[in-house]
Amino acid sequence: MDFPKLKSIIEGLLFLSGEEGLSIKQIAEIVDQRIEVVSDAVEEMIADFMNQGRGVQILKIAGVVQLGTLPEHAAYFEKLAYSPARTSLSQAALETLAIVAYRQPITRVEIEEIRGVKSERAIHTLVNKDLIEEVGRAEAIGRPILYGTTKSFLDYFGLASLKDLPEPGLFEDSENLEEETQMLFNKLDGQQVDLGSTDQNDFDNENTDNNHAVHDEDLDS
Repeated sequence: MDFPKLKSIIEGLLFLSGEEGLSIKQIAEIVDQRIEVVSDAVEEMIADFMNQGRGVQILKIAGVVQLGTLPEHAAYFEKLAYSPARTSLSQAALETLAIVAYRQPITRVEIEEIRGVKSERAIHTLVNKDLIEEVGRAEAIGRPILYGTTKSFLDYFGLASLKDLPEPGLFEDSENLEEETQMLFNKLDGQQVDLGSTDQNDFDNENTDNNHAVHDEDLDS
């Protein structure tokens, strides 16, 4: 395998591995190359990213290689994370949050096994909103991150502890995941599952209901 292709593959692998990253040994096994070759490729990539002024960098932390953003751009990432236009949680994020709440501590892979789809983006969103956090590392190959809910999660839903979560039998499998997620957050939040701001559909529905109410009052009078 030529060096440019090897570096391209490694970049893709690091992107897919997300926050958990990969060790040099893991990468070498995947690409079927010697550890020394992979190590040289990673070092060259670190220099390439820096020299090219890329918006991401390659980090080596505790024996793990991963992609990361640049510290000097942090202010822009905070704007994105806390933008009012992005305060609502998607169905994917809600499902992921519910699974973490009931099955914690839990790894990304275990979440994805329950949901049946990739969940890295949903996890990233929930971490940014301080609803879940890293609570440890699993005793498994690669020491994957274990996630759990935060105090902010409890505060938001007015829970004294996780023991106050309704229906502990939920989220044992993925058969009725969407329905159970809706049921959970309807109970927790009272009437809506939107964490942050009412979306346009809710706004339109509310206006429609108000219009019906006014119309009924006119008929009564």
